[in-house]
Amino acid sequence: MYIPAHFNEPRIDALHACIAQHPFGTLITHGKSGLDANHLPFELAADEGEFGVLRAHVARANPVWRDVANGDDVLVIFRAGDAYISPNWYPSKHETHRQVPTWNYVVVHAHGRIAILDDERYVRGVVARLTRTHEASQPQPWKMADAPKDYIDKMLESIVGLQIDITRLVGKSKLSQNKDARDIRGAGEALLAREQVEIGDAMLARAEEKPE
Repeated sequence: MYIPAHFNEPRIDALHACIAQHPFGTLITHGKSGLDANHLPFELAADEGEFGVLRAHVARANPVWRDVANGDDVLVIFRAGDAYISPNWYPSKHETHRQVPTWNYVVVHAHGRIAILDDERYVRGVVARLTRTHEASQPQPWKMADAPKDYIDKMLESIVGLQIDITRLVGKSKLSQNKDARDIRGAGEALLAREQVEIGDAMLARAEEKPE
């Protein structure tokens, strides 16, 4: 990924936070059948290994777990929002007309080595933790014990676990940091007016960090 210096996000804690807040990632593999991409919810264990560990599961019918081998290099991409930026939102455009459209976004690339874990105990743990995390905001959180044991056991038999030991984390926050603070703010406010809150709020935060 091309990352100009002003868009680089090197802080591991910030990258981990981004993954935790946007856990639905794109797993890119290059196995026996060539390039493949699968879209999966991941669990991040930030305190394991040098850069953390990702855990997920796929359907047993999904060929990806047979197509790759333990130790293969993989890439997981996590997106934290994106937005089109119009030149008209920059105050300086109306003075100089020297602005062009762009697209802002925040992404994290997690490079790592994959392991296939066709193990009921491992899969049960991943599913249980993912469920607890994503049901926590529900008025009455669903839990695995709510379903009949034989039904859950059968469901677990139909999935296979994945683990990715992260070897490198790369982050890019393209939020118009190469512009003046007033232009970053103008575009951020325009996004908020269009209810594109995630990138809008991020741009306003960057505007506050930059001197006028």
